[in-house]
Amino acid sequence: MMQYSQFNLSDLINTEISSMHSRNITPTKKFITTHHLAFGFSLIELLVTIAVAAVVLAIALPSLGSFTAQMRVDNEISELQRLLLTTRNTAINSGQNATLCPLQADDTCQDTTDWTGRIGIVSIDGLVKEREAIQGGDKLDFTFNSVTYTPSGQLSNNNIGTFSYCPKGFSDFSRGIDLSLAGRTYLSSDINGDGKEQDRNNNNIVCS
Repeated sequence: MMQYSQFNLSDLINTEISSMHSRNITPTKKFITTHHLAFGFSLIELLVTIAVAAVVLAIALPSLGSFTAQMRVDNEISELQRLLLTTRNTAINSGQNATLCPLQADDTCQDTTDWTGRIGIVSIDGLVKEREAIQGGDKLDFTFNSVTYTPSGQLSNNNIGTFSYCPKGFSDFSRGIDLSLAGRTYLSSDINGDGKEQDRNNNNIVCS
């Protein structure tokens, strides 16, 4: 029966080098290193790689969380502003009042100033459009329990106020929308340069 010899790494390299000498080929450091690397990482190299990856993740994850929170706030504020504009246009085009409000299960307005749940536009014809409840523990507050536009495009009952959107765990990224009696919307901004946004009266955007 034919017997097979078992070679370790050194045997394989020495055999290859001997073969190269017999063919008048000079082995180089690059050749030996390449053959060494072909057999994978050493334990020390693996541990160093894991340690470097852990440090990179520790630095990157907080920044990723902040970026995600800011994107979420921007998207929600933009969606709310579009809903307000749609409510106003609905009132103007229909010649009837239109209301944006937190919704009950039967799609009628709910008496609450917490707008985190499902909200929608309600007109004389019923529910026009809705936005699903906010997820992840974020909050959306408003001074009143509804916003009603008249056919003239103005707000009804003087229900002017400030919408405040506050992401969970990132209160410094809170943003808001101010409503004027004329029915126009105004986005909050960092007026005093403290890194937090304020409403038109220079009050920080906060949620209850």
